[in-house]
Amino acid sequence: MSKTHLGHTARKRFGQNFLHDDYVIGNIVNAINPQEGENLVEIGPGLGALTDPVCEEVSKLTVVELDRDLADRLRHHPFHGTKLTIVEQDALKLDFTDLLEQMPNPKGKLRVFGNLPYNISTPLMFHLFSFSSHVHDMHFMLQKEVVNRLAAAPGSKSYGRLSVMAQYYCTVIPVLHVPPEAFKPPPKVDSAVVRLIPHSAPPVALKSVPLLEKVCAAAFNQRRKTIRNSLKDYVSEEELGQLDLSATARAETLSLADFAAIANFVAERDEVA
Repeated sequence: MSKTHLGHTARKRFGQNFLHDDYVIGNIVNAINPQEGENLVEIGPGLGALTDPVCEEVSKLTVVELDRDLADRLRHHPFHGTKLTIVEQDALKLDFTDLLEQMPNPKGKLRVFGNLPYNISTPLMFHLFSFSSHVHDMHFMLQKEVVNRLAAAPGSKSYGRLSVMAQYYCTVIPVLHVPPEAFKPPPKVDSAVVRLIPHSAPPVALKSVPLLEKVCAAAFNQRRKTIRNSLKDYVSEEELGQLDLSATARAETLSLADFAAIANFVAERDEVA
């Protein structure tokens, strides 16, 4: 199977798979629904599968592209080059608030979208969550398995740390299934598009987000163990009882509110100590 599409060879180190199915592309752009005057940011525009149809709708689009060849190609785009602000940086290290200065509405919020490289999709989403107060919404193409994890409810096999943290920051809405043959080269997994809408106010009160992350990581790193064992470095069996949580429960049965209650208990206890 050729890895070359429109004259560019996909680079494994950048996790490149180029979307080429017009029907799928149309459905994604319809889901994004770009409007003139919005602060639109595309991560990993690649060969412009989403860039081109979005530029048909608006006069300004900021794109973040690490591949120098692709960035140069976009810069010299015969139709849309003048519409594009091209940021040649690693999105994982980018301060997204810095982009607002040159946006159509510098005091507004960002609308972020992209066909994310699957090898960095999870850390990139966590990076973007740190800017959630500046983001209106996000639309991402991801592995279908990752979308399932983002949207999973307690009790399901897909439910985990990513589910808890994503749902703390955002409402998660699966939008569209995308088969491998929609890409060139085709990935070995099914893909899906997800819409993430940051909450206007957190769904649970938290004293420390980093502590919630640590508690979730400890619980799900040993998900087959009961929380009495997986969280023993944070809370005792007696303390779990004070929180009305069963010490014999497993991590996948706990809700976001339950994890928040544990994190807040630990924070308050350690403040007193």
